[in-house]
Amino acid sequence: MIAYDTNTGDEKWRHAIVNSDPVENSVYVSRAAATPVVDVHRVIGFFESGQLICLDHAGKSLWQRDLGAEFGKFQNKFGLSASPTQDESSVYILVDDEGPSYLTAIEKSTGKSLWKSDRSARKSWASPTILPIGDVPQLVISSGGAVDGYDCQTGSVLWTYDQVGGNSGTTPLSAGDGLFLVAGSPGRDGENTDMAKKSNLLMKVLKTGEDWVAKPVWISDEATPSWGSPIVNGDCAYWVNRSGVVYCLDRQTGNLHYKQRTKESCWATPFPTGDRIYFFGKDGTTTVLAAGREFQILSVNQLWNPEDAAVDPKAGATESDENRRRSAAMFSGPIQYGIAVANNCFFVRTGDQLFCISE
Repeated sequence: MIAYDTNTGDEKWRHAIVNSDPVENSVYVSRAAATPVVDVHRVIGFFESGQLICLDHAGKSLWQRDLGAEFGKFQNKFGLSASPTQDESSVYILVDDEGPSYLTAIEKSTGKSLWKSDRSARKSWASPTILPIGDVPQLVISSGGAVDGYDCQTGSVLWTYDQVGGNSGTTPLSAGDGLFLVAGSPGRDGENTDMAKKSNLLMKVLKTGEDWVAKPVWISDEATPSWGSPIVNGDCAYWVNRSGVVYCLDRQTGNLHYKQRTKESCWATPFPTGDRIYFFGKDGTTTVLAAGREFQILSVNQLWNPEDAAVDPKAGATESDENRRRSAAMFSGPIQYGIAVANNCFFVRTGDQLFCISE
């Protein structure tokens, strides 16, 4: 892990560990795809090897675990990308792949396991999230054919909704009052087409007697995501697909307000702020839309010139599959996967560069 000064971009410290399970780095498998979590005392990073490390803000090691060695080697041909999530005292790690799959809670101050809940094996890269539902928060996971709610304290399953498919890469984001958005895509080869039509929805979780029940409020048969999660802003919900098409839906009814293309393919989760929605395009073009029911482009901003971006024609030469070799060459240049927001700044990492954009 590396820390940078947010004002100057200067490196403050870096901390390296010996990789316990080396894998080849490629456009499909990154050794550091998961996003770290940070609080006032520490930063916690999770790696492709299964190693989980906790550092203080000076880069000093506080504790370290190797979940791959403890619970089983990861088995996913496209690598790990589920990011940890946290509350005040615990960090939660989701491992959903074709090998041993589980959700586990680890005490942030000590690194000790609090609980572990085994899950069925599946192909997924989705991250868990903590959502306010009822009087207590719940861990909600939309991943590989089901949406599940867990008790944060015990790891017990509170409810399950399994009438979904293609939900292997997006995170459920809160829409308030026990509501959240779920997204599923047809897949690269259309293998999830039928179920994906039932999987882009607004979900409501309610307690009936002693039981929790999850039911769709509405389902959209038009909206579809890529890797970016759908968001809510005001009275509207927004999806964006890998081609940069934005679907603006009514938050209450799910009715489509518009379906319009932005300037570029978009893989990142959009970012709403006030009366604007930022869509971070794959090749560095950010399209800013006016929030609301009408499609209005406020600005288009180019972070780098795609024609000047270095593309390695030999990328993926070691891939065994021809489709993977072609894709590796195509995506070997800088890609805007996602952003972080702090101190009124956008931070963008492309893999080999870090940008800070501010007023």
